[in-house]
Amino acid sequence: MLKVAILGAGRIAQIHSKSAFLNSQCELKLIADPWKEGVDKLANELHCEACYDYYEAIDRDDVDAIVIATATDLHIDLMLHAVKRKKPVLCEKPIDLDFQRSITAVKEIQSHDGKVMLAFNRRFDEDTIAIKEAILNNEIGEIRQVIITSRDPGMQPVEYLKTSGGIFKDMTIHDFDTARYILGEEPIEIFATASRLVDEELASINDYDTCSITLKTQSGKQCIINNCREAVYGYDQRIEVLGSQGLLKTQNHRPTTLKKYTLDFTGAQKPLLNFFLQRYISSYRKEFDVFVSCLVEGNEFPTNLFDGLQALYLAVCAIASTESNKAIAVNPEGPKESLTDDIGLFLL
Repeated sequence: MLKVAILGAGRIAQIHSKSAFLNSQCELKLIADPWKEGVDKLANELHCEACYDYYEAIDRDDVDAIVIATATDLHIDLMLHAVKRKKPVLCEKPIDLDFQRSITAVKEIQSHDGKVMLAFNRRFDEDTIAIKEAILNNEIGEIRQVIITSRDPGMQPVEYLKTSGGIFKDMTIHDFDTARYILGEEPIEIFATASRLVDEELASINDYDTCSITLKTQSGKQCIINNCREAVYGYDQRIEVLGSQGLLKTQNHRPTTLKKYTLDFTGAQKPLLNFFLQRYISSYRKEFDVFVSCLVEGNEFPTNLFDGLQALYLAVCAIASTESNKAIAVNPEGPKESLTDDIGLFLL
């Protein structure tokens, strides 16, 4: 029985903790976080031990695997501490907000033969899986265009946005990974534009609330991503894939599929789900289950450090594109030793 420690006691850590509690192939050994009140409450609910020190949790001999769901600035140090002790890791995205630091960390993790799965949970969403399977089964022929719509129901608090890394690293990074997964090719070019249409005060932290990105691959496939921090009608999550032989589309999720037809309304439905944890709860659970099953069965992780680097690389290129108002050429094999040199060379 694989014994798992969850690092963190916030929203995502709570999801991972419950996933571990429900997984029959592992034992939720402990939850660790300096936030004593939060850890005690969660550990009591899930009948596991509480720990108030991340490193102490990693060092315990009765812990086999680590899930990192802490603040982003702790990810690298905790990952390195775990892999040096030969413990596999499931780490929330991103690796770090600083790309150069992420490259250095990945090299060190690889030098220790570290096993790390990056938590891009949308790859495990049932809708995304269905789209990928249809593409692999050649149900719509050759991909021509992918459109990803991802809009939040409302702005996050400014205190969160100050440390989030900005819309491209915090929000669009999920869509960059989804785009790579669906396209089956690495982008070679990106053009991004961003605005402050919801809250002009975001200028004070050099962030945006609305953005559009176009990616192009070597073969010419296109992906258009559109994000907004505020969609008053709910959490808007849709994907459309145009192929040479047809079209694939996913729809927004609602509490029920019931439609009402009355004198006042035609086809009235319940509002969209209004929070990402409602919409993606099953994909978080599946993601954790895959992490455990890979360890138990000795399989490769479906997402890895390269995926984390590529998504963050695209976010950095998107920032450069927005600031320069120019398309940016993207190295499909990943950036060179110096990302600054890459960006400087690849302005189009």
